[in-house]
Amino acid sequence: MDNLLKEIATKVKEAEKILFITGAGMSADSGLPTYRGIGGLYDDNNTEDNIPIETAISGDMLRRKPEITWKYLLQISRSCKGASFNDGHRVLAEIEKSKPQTWILTQNIDGFHRAAGSNNVIEIHGSLEKISCMNCSYKGAADDLDVDMDNLPPYCNCGGVIRHDVVLFGEQLPEAEINKLYDVLQNGYDMVFSIGTTSVFPYIAQPVMLAKQKGITSVEINPGETEVSSLADYRIKTGASEALRKIWGYAQI
Repeated sequence: MDNLLKEIATKVKEAEKILFITGAGMSADSGLPTYRGIGGLYDDNNTEDNIPIETAISGDMLRRKPEITWKYLLQISRSCKGASFNDGHRVLAEIEKSKPQTWILTQNIDGFHRAAGSNNVIEIHGSLEKISCMNCSYKGAADDLDVDMDNLPPYCNCGGVIRHDVVLFGEQLPEAEINKLYDVLQNGYDMVFSIGTTSVFPYIAQPVMLAKQKGITSVEINPGETEVSSLADYRIKTGASEALRKIWGYAQI
C-alpha cells in the first residue's frame, strides 16, 4: 500500500491543477454517517413520519408541509454541529495553499471544507450554514436563527417561509455552483481525486470520465465499489483522512 501511495504522491507533487471530488465518506472520520451524502441519520426505509427521507426533504414537501422538511433538516444540521472537520479536510486546505489552482467539488452540505480553510470549493448541493426566505430577498446564517422544534417552520419578517440553502430532492442545482464547475472543467485539471462518493450523479462522475478520456491521472479513495471504480487509475480502499495525510506527507518529501 505504501508504494502505491508514494506513486500517487509523486503525481500530486508534479500536478498544478488538482480537482478533488468529495462525498459523505469525506466526513465519515468526523463522525457523520454516510447515508447517501445527506447526513446519514436514516438507515431505515422510512422516517418516524412513515415517509421516505427523500420525500421528507424534497422541494415538493417544503412547499406543501415545510414543517416536515424543517424537522429532518434540523436533525441533520444538529448532527453536523456536534462534529467538526477532520484531518482529510485539513490536508485538502494545505494542498490548496501549496497549489492555488486546486479545487474541491463537494456533495456535502456540512461546510467542513470551508471551515478547514479551503476557499476554492464548489458546494454543488448547497450548505446547511446558509438560509434564505422563499418569499423575499432575505439571506442569512443558520446560526443566527433561533429555531424551536415545536414551532416549525421559521418565518421571515415578510411572512415567507425561511429555508436552508441546500438542494432538496427534486430541485435544480444552484446556477452559481454549476457555473463554477463549468469553469473548472473548461480550464482543465491535471489530476482528479474521487473521495468517499458513490458517484451516482452524472455531474459527480463526469470529471473522472473526462480524465479517463484525456489520459489525466485519476485516483479513487473509497472502501467500496462505485460508479467510477473501473475508470480510476489508482484505487485506495481505505478511509479518506488516513490516505490523504499519507499521500500529502510523501509528496512533501
